[in-house]
Amino acid sequence: MPAASAAEFVAVDLGGTHARFALARIDDGRIAVDEPSILRTADHANFEAAWHAFAGQLGRPLPRAAAMAVAGPVQTQPIKLTNCPWTIAPAAIAQELELDRFVLVNDFAAVGHAVARLEERYFSHVAGPQIALPSEGLISVIGPGTGLGVAAVLRHAGGYTVVSTEGGHSDFAALDCFEDELLARLRQRYGHVSAERVVSGPGLAHIHEGLALAQNRAAGTADDSQLWSEAISGKDELAGAALERFCMALGAVAGNIALAQGANCVVLAGGLSLRLADRLPHSGFSARFTAKGRFVAMMSAIPVKAINHPQPGLFGAAAAFQIHRSDTKSDTSPLNQAIICGRAP
Repeated sequence: MPAASAAEFVAVDLGGTHARFALARIDDGRIAVDEPSILRTADHANFEAAWHAFAGQLGRPLPRAAAMAVAGPVQTQPIKLTNCPWTIAPAAIAQELELDRFVLVNDFAAVGHAVARLEERYFSHVAGPQIALPSEGLISVIGPGTGLGVAAVLRHAGGYTVVSTEGGHSDFAALDCFEDELLARLRQRYGHVSAERVVSGPGLAHIHEGLALAQNRAAGTADDSQLWSEAISGKDELAGAALERFCMALGAVAGNIALAQGANCVVLAGGLSLRLADRLPHSGFSARFTAKGRFVAMMSAIPVKAINHPQPGLFGAAAAFQIHRSDTKSDTSPLNQAIICGRAP
């Protein structure tokens, strides 16, 4: 990797619930990201308003370069963020934000860059053999949060390639009677039932509701945040049972993605994976991950890890900026999935 100057740029990670901003630098090939400012997307009319709010917090003009990770398919046409009402027009970014250059990548492509670049100490064991990430081979990256992000990292002798996907919107597969009934209810409500409907922050409420109905109990009126707190703390028995079901569903989905991508390793990312990192190894996650019929032995040999870096999206956006900083063309090919504007000094 060629060395770069320590000139500042803005790293941005736009998710469904939060927009994270930080100043970043690349000095002699090393990436440094400052402490982030975390803004709620619901508190700002659009991305430009949040950008200027960050500038106001900083108290000085922002650098004229940026690396942005967005929750949605990256394209040259206006991008409607997944699980967020904001729309971003790539063609207008440079003028609206007064940027000389920027790199725009999918949010889980950014996480993929982080997985490829971070040291082993930023990963904790979840399931399978306790071995390091492979130096060559495919790593499936899966992240439950406001939605369900999915990407793939292919490590090879020449470096690595990141491919972002919309795998979280593949169909949810029911594996027992409870999930049969859950799927039927969600199908009536939504029509298409994606894995994201169950394996995401809002998915816990769907599971909780299903367990309450099965036990002829009232589901209560807790919002998603309160329900997650009660489930993780163990203060509410039904919420705790819903969380165990969530871990099982996450294991099944992660196993399906690993099979589909031909993974040598799986890395769990996203805000919920970080919160569940200590619980997953003792839950039904592993049993569901490996329960793939004739491929149980193969699945049992796949290491599953959770990324514990506090801001992998920002770090990964900065890594994408480092790779693409000399490019001057727009590139939305399946392999690169980045929009690049401007010329490095």
